Amino acid sequence: MNDILAVHLCWGAYGFWLPNDPRGSGSTDVWAPELQPFGPATFVEDRTKSRGRVSHNRRSRLEAKKHLLRPGVLFNGIQARAVARGFAELLKEVDIRCFACTVLPDHVHLVVGPSEIDSHVLSIRLKKHATKQLKVEGIHPFQQLLDEDGAVPKCWQRGGWKVYLFNEARVRQTIRYVEDNPLKEGKKKQNWNLVTPFES
Repeated sequence: MNDILAVHLCWGAYGFWLPNDPRGSGSTDVWAPELQPFGPATFVEDRTKSRGRVSHNRRSRLEAKKHLLRPGVLFNGIQARAVARGFAELLKEVDIRCFACTVLPDHVHLVVGPSEIDSHVLSIRLKKHATKQLKVEGIHPFQQLLDEDGAVPKCWQRGGWKVYLFNEARVRQTIRYVEDNPLKEGKKKQNWNLVTPFES
């Protein structure tokens, strides 16, 4: 693992990818009662490759999303900016470089340099800092939907994907993939201050 040049991190906002998504998921159980009627968890071992284009019953997937406790999160531009600010704060604090970042309405991608911090732990901390910034700016998607204990519900899904990148060509390929991701949704490329150029 000492040969890692970068890590591609990706995770969804609340409602983006359900545990029983017919294309597969990283979940071994479906804990939410409202989602259990739509089948068991569809765990797949290998989460290093995108499953977005896997053939599936789209109608069934969208029907399940209608039964979530809260509407699926779709960040607007101002919220995306707050998310990126939260990312920037943490990455500066822990001295980790970011080579690419895209904050889409329902999920995010980052390509970051190697560090002593476990990638799973880093993702959790990035989510927390983004959430904190959304709250500070008063634009958290669930600001008005408090839990029974008075807490703001989480706007991120659990877990996510991580891919370790071991050679320069793969790093540059992944950076381009992340930078071009908004184009697939008819949006412009994003340019965040937290991003620095990758150097071999």
